[in-house]
Amino acid sequence: MPTDCISYQNSGYFTPMMNDYLNQKSSLQSFYNRFPTIENFENQIKEKQQNYNPKIREILVSVLNKQYENISISELTKNNIDLLSKENTFTITTGHQLNLFTGPLYFLYKIISTIKLTEELKKKYPSYNFVPIYWMATEDHDFDEINYFNFKGKKFKWNKESSGPVGRLTTDGLQEILSVFEKELGSGSNANEIKKLFESAYANINSLANATRKLANELFESYGLVIIDADNSELKSQFIPYIKEELLQNTSFKFISETLNNLKKYPTQVNPREINLFYIEDNLRERIVFEAGIFKINNTKITFSQNGLLELLETNPEKFSPNVILRPLYQEVILPNLCYIGGGGEIAYWLELKSTFEAFGCAFPILLLRNSALLLTKKQEEKIEKLQLNWEQLFSKQEALINIKVKEISEIPIDFSEQKIALKKQFSNLHTIANQTDKSFLGAVKAQEAKQTKGLENLEKRFLKAQKKKYELELERIINLQNELFPNQSLQERQANFSEFYLESGKTLVSKLFNELDPLDTNFTILTL
Repeated sequence: MPTDCISYQNSGYFTPMMNDYLNQKSSLQSFYNRFPTIENFENQIKEKQQNYNPKIREILVSVLNKQYENISISELTKNNIDLLSKENTFTITTGHQLNLFTGPLYFLYKIISTIKLTEELKKKYPSYNFVPIYWMATEDHDFDEINYFNFKGKKFKWNKESSGPVGRLTTDGLQEILSVFEKELGSGSNANEIKKLFESAYANINSLANATRKLANELFESYGLVIIDADNSELKSQFIPYIKEELLQNTSFKFISETLNNLKKYPTQVNPREINLFYIEDNLRERIVFEAGIFKINNTKITFSQNGLLELLETNPEKFSPNVILRPLYQEVILPNLCYIGGGGEIAYWLELKSTFEAFGCAFPILLLRNSALLLTKKQEEKIEKLQLNWEQLFSKQEALINIKVKEISEIPIDFSEQKIALKKQFSNLHTIANQTDKSFLGAVKAQEAKQTKGLENLEKRFLKAQKKKYELELERIINLQNELFPNQSLQERQANFSEFYLESGKTLVSKLFNELDPLDTNFTILTL
């Protein structure tokens, strides 16, 4: 089994912006506060101490205790909630949608990265406390993004109507999915554990938010994870001044528009709106827009005068929901947070926000790219060794992988580079002769050079095609293996659900990942289960 690994930058699965961020390119340095090194947390702690409103701590702890009232939690989680009331306690946060049964595998990697970082920080800065937070995206409304999960290539989908914040949805209809799912799981102790986990999370639970909290708590309670639902009136009351400024001054729109102008070399991740807030009720989540002197709720007949909307904000702040642009600010206002851990897409849109944070007077957190991993079975590991594959090859696009292996295993040379160099040298001499005799021949020489170079390239392609046919069976084994490890030519962590691997490893899956993942490492973790 090859022991070499591959960095995120060389994997081919990260954007130029993320590669530049990881490489700390100077072109991006003005868009973040501090790069994620263990030493940089010292100044981040000092900044957050000065910037965070300590009065929010009491409200935060009170809200968390209420949200955990009906869940059995570990002493470590309970202790972490209590620690949040202390001024020397800080959080490390990740956020994720309420995907059905956790959705993609990287849900686990996000949370484990978060927990592991708190432990590393405690060792480095023992006089402080660090609490891992999972911020549930309960106010999202894109139900189609979260209503399914994949298991061994099959899609299990929750068919339900949804128009409001997904966290408020009831879990009606999920028993039917379990009935189908358990047939695929088969028998055995691990299969039974998965069934119990699903049923425990979703049966007789009044909302998707509470169900997701219960599921995440079951998976991570022994590590002290604290889960928060910020769709809460008490928490939003602390955000009222920021909402008011957004409504009246369009602050985030102004600053992010300017930032995007300075980030033109990269694709835009998120475009701001003039007002980056939604109006929400149980079955409604629509944008707040300002037209002709009136605040309107998009796609409804609901309207407010300025005074009317501001009065509603004071009495019912829970009706105001930050969109993707303002959600990070809301998070950093109510949490004593030092670092946000997310995927490449998330870090990319956070990089748009620093100037907005400065305008609102809020400390900008350290941004850390979550861990990524590739999980193997022992059988797959043996196949990799037998087929003499390395990780650089396996992470390649499939056509490139095939071409590399054909050239590697072919008994005759397929690469005509030497012949092309020799041809170029010959024509270089002809160019010299043409220049010395009659320059009118130069065009003819160039045309002949292009023709013969093209001929060599065509011969090379034909040889390659012939050799592919000759080694068809061996190449098929390579393709099948890559398809197993990279389903749909994508990263495993974006396609598979944790249950697929839990079926093989049981409860040890989380502990194995916990032992192997290093939140500050920027290499793919390769783990054989």
